[in-house]
Parts: sequence; structure tokens; C-alpha cells
Amino acid sequence: MDLGLTGRPALVAAASKGMGRAVAEGLAREGARVAIFARTEADVRLAADEIRAATGAEVLALAGDVTRAADVERMVGEAAGRFGGLRVLVTNAGGPPLGLFDEMDDAKWQAAFELNLLSVIRLIRAAVPHLRAAGGDGTIVNVSSIAGHRPIGSSIPYAASKAAVSHMTALLANVLGPDVRVNAVAPGEIETAMLSPETEVLITRIPLHRLGKPDDVAAAIFYLCSAESGYVTGTEIFVTGGQHLY
Repeated sequence: MDLGLTGRPALVAAASKGMGRAVAEGLAREGARVAIFARTEADVRLAADEIRAATGAEVLALAGDVTRAADVERMVGEAAGRFGGLRVLVTNAGGPPLGLFDEMDDAKWQAAFELNLLSVIRLIRAAVPHLRAAGGDGTIVNVSSIAGHRPIGSSIPYAASKAAVSHMTALLANVLGPDVRVNAVAPGEIETAMLSPETEVLITRIPLHRLGKPDDVAAAIFYLCSAESGYVTGTEIFVTGGQHLY
């Protein structure tokens, strides 16, 4: 199936590893022109080189921190300048701060919201002018989490910030339509570096009896980026193997 992504300029956050890397490489295989960024320059340059070699696509490597507004403005500007605009934004970022609720001081709460929510806000705010200029062809996909919908895990700051991303997705679909579609994916337990050691014991509680893979999440994101989802906005797709959805 042709997803209609050939030539479309896309920006993927936190794309040197894990889910972001899977999304970036998949978009490149579909013919998109892809800008990727992450905090560590060596990692993001290596990822870009490997994606180029595997797909033959145009890949722009950018280093920056999504918790810094100046870095976000610079990276979005460089991507749009290189590609002559943007059509796709994937706001993959975030991670759970470790510790119990009683151990979470204001600094840890603020750090969680900086990374998981404010980074998304900064990316969207910087990208919206370019996405609007796409003439109704702009699309945003936010990466939220099942933790924002169900009492899963022990990191309340992470869950609260991801819940805010989910709610903001629906609100932005109203605000930015019809120029830009805004959707989200909510992963469950996915095999990435963020996976907690105790997760293996949860497998029997997942109806599909396995952990998810980055490619499982990426596939849902491809659909939401594609022409096949042209009448889909304000929606969140759960990629959880059925975990806690019954």
C-alpha cells in the first residue's frame, strides 16, 4: 500500500534510538525526507548515517535538547529550511523519573513536565506555522502513554504529564483543524531502554502475551502520518497488546 509519504518532509523527535528511531527509519523507507534529532550529537549522526545507508533517503541529523526552547526553535527552523517546509511532526520524547511519590519533590515534578509535556508544546508551537503552510496537508502525531489513561507503573509525574499530552491532542485537533491534523499513539510495555526490570512479570497480563516492539508503535504512527488517515484527527491509538483495555 502506498501511504502517500513520498517526498513529504518530516521531523521526528528523540529519534536516535528506540521508538523514535523506528519511526524515522520507517518514514524514510516510505520515501519521506526526514529530520531527526536527539540530545547526543554522536548518537543522532550515527543514526542518520545508518538510516541513509538502509533506505537511500535524505536524512538530516540535528542535536538539541527539547527542554530548551532555543534548541527547539533552532531545530525546527533548520529542518524546515533544509526541506522547504514541514508536513509531518512526531513529538516522541519523555521518560519516567524514578522514585516513589513521597520522594518526588517539586524539582522532579517540574522535570517530568518539562520533558513530557512542555517539550511537546514547544515542538508544536515552533512547527505549526510550517505545517499550516502545507495547505491542509500538515499532520502531528504525539506519543503519549497508556500510563496517562490507566493506573499503571509507579511514576505519577510521568503518568500525569502523559495524560496532559493526550488531552491536549484532542483540544489541538479542534484548534488547528482544518489546516493540521493532530493525533496520538499511546504505547504500552514496549521493548526499549526505558523498560523497567519488573516488566517481564506483566507479560501474562497482556492479552497478546508479549511485549511490544518499537516497530509496533511505528506502524500506528505511519498510518496517522499517511494519506490513508486523511479523515482522522483528535484520535488516540492504543498500542498495548490489549493491556488494561478490557
